[in-house]
Formats: sequence, structure tokens, C-alpha cells
Amino acid sequence: MTQPLLRVDNLKVHFPVFKGAVFQHEVATVRAVDGVSFTLARGETLGLVGESGCGKSTTGLAAIRMLTPTSGRIEFEGQDISTLDKTQMQPLRRRMQMVYQDPYGSLNPRMKVRDIISEPLEVHGLAGERRARAEKIAQLMQAVGLLPDMADRYPHEFSGGQRQRIGIARALALEPSLIVCDEPVSALDVSIQAQVVNVFVDLQQRLGLAYLFIAHDLAVVRHVSNRIAVMYLGRIVEIAPRDEIYRTPLHPYTQALLAAVPVADPEVERARKRVTISGEIPSAMNPPSGCRFHTRCPHAFARCRTDDPPLVGMGSGRAAACHLHAAP
Repeated sequence: MTQPLLRVDNLKVHFPVFKGAVFQHEVATVRAVDGVSFTLARGETLGLVGESGCGKSTTGLAAIRMLTPTSGRIEFEGQDISTLDKTQMQPLRRRMQMVYQDPYGSLNPRMKVRDIISEPLEVHGLAGERRARAEKIAQLMQAVGLLPDMADRYPHEFSGGQRQRIGIARALALEPSLIVCDEPVSALDVSIQAQVVNVFVDLQQRLGLAYLFIAHDLAVVRHVSNRIAVMYLGRIVEIAPRDEIYRTPLHPYTQALLAAVPVADPEVERARKRVTISGEIPSAMNPPSGCRFHTRCPHAFARCRTDDPPLVGMGSGRAAACHLHAAP
């Protein structure tokens, strides 16, 4: 087997909670990510989905070392980057980039588009001569569907979809092999989302990019992903090839998420089996014992309340963390 581009093994990211105005002391720990493992191949898209607050974005940030993990191992292009410091990470930053959720807040309003796109080149000492830099900026803007003569405008002169394209062009400037896409279309109008998703797909086909595509909208993830991982309360509860997870979801949480996705055909919608979950997501400071989903699961039984189910392979590239599918 070829070596994966990115390997994450038992990743944990915990945040201490302090109390006290003057003499602060730690009173609790938020277990934002608590034992996540996955691989990402070159040119592949892994969709990471789940409810807000489940740890998706924290996983993405830690995977490219924009957050320091509490524990676990992260390998990028065969190199262990788990404990590298800022100086050691600098050369690797060229190969891993990020597209942020908010196209309004992720661009400096005081900078022209050409300066925004060229900033990564300058940081890494790759800007080159002025003419070559201008040609590079023009190529990047064309690659994401923008006109090169827009380079002298400011972000406020663009629509949300255009701003996100600028963010994508900035991420492409250093020719990375991996881009973490943190809900890149959730802040956009539905009519624009498909256009931006198509930009990601086209760029991947032309450049061989790998994406860790974070989203809460399963309809969006379905169109862009090769595999899908479902997160709940800091853990991956199911991971499978895209078509398999939509055809036969194994974990009750995955089933509930898919049941919540509307279907355009009213007859099909009426005939669909309803899968509902009750209650609120437990606190990441005090997750339930046993299976973390058992407090909301309609199929929970005694073992679910005491034994934490591991993520077990089910064949065909599938894995699920559920006692319903565990061996007797």
C-alpha cells in the first residue's frame, strides 16, 4: 500500500478551563477532540461531518499543527509532525494550507486582493520579481474563476462567493498537497454554494489536491468527498466510502443525520423511515460514560452505558464505533 499523505492516530486536543480572577486554577478540561484516527491519501477528499461543537474544526486545525495536540501522532508526507515547534514546521507550511469558513472575516479589509494572494509567497520568500509575481497572481485568480483585473480591488468590493474564491486562491499560492476546508460554503447563499464546491472539485482534478473537507451539511459533503467520517462529541463514530455511508449507514447517529437531510421528491420524503434523536449534546467537559451517544440513542442498551465502543473495521473500508455491530 502507498503511504498516505496524512495519518492521524489517536489525536487528542484538550483545553483547560480556569477559574478565579487573580489566582486562577484549573477546574475542568474540555475534551474537544478525544481519540481521533484517520488517514488521507494523495488526491483524496475525506469529508468530516457532525453537529456544531463536535470537534470537527479543532481536528482540522490540529491535523496541520495550527493547534498543538495534547497527545497522539500526526504524520504528514511520512514525517511525524506531532511535536515539531514553529520553526521546524515552517518549511512544511507550504505543503498544507487552509480555507476558512467566513469569507468576510478571513480576508484583511485593508489589503488589496493582489496583496492578500501574494502574502504567503512573501512569507516563504517565494514572491520573486514583481512581473513574475503579477503573472502568478493572475493565474491563481483565473484558476478560481476570477478576472485578473480584479486584483486591485479590496475585499468589500466582492460578493461572499467571490471572497471565498480569493481565499482559495490564497491557499493555492504555495502549491500545497493538502488543503483543510473548514466549512468553506456554510456562510454562502445556497445558490452560490454549488459554484464554490465545483471550484474545489475542478482544482482537485487538475492539481491532484487532497482535501479534509469539514462540514455539517451532508448534501454538500456527498458531492465532494471520496470517504466520509462522522464525528460526535470529539470522536469519530463511523467512517466509510461515500456511497456506502449514504446507502447503508451503520451508526445510529449517522442514520439520524442522514434522515434529517430533506429529499426534493415529496413522495419519497413521505415514505422515508424517520430516525430521530432526542436531547442535547452532552458537555465535552463531562462526556457520558460508555458510548458517548447512548444518552440520545434510540437503540441504547445496558452495555452502551458502561463500555466505550472502539472504532472497529467492518470490511470494504468501513468502520463504526457501535455495540450493535460488535462481535458477540
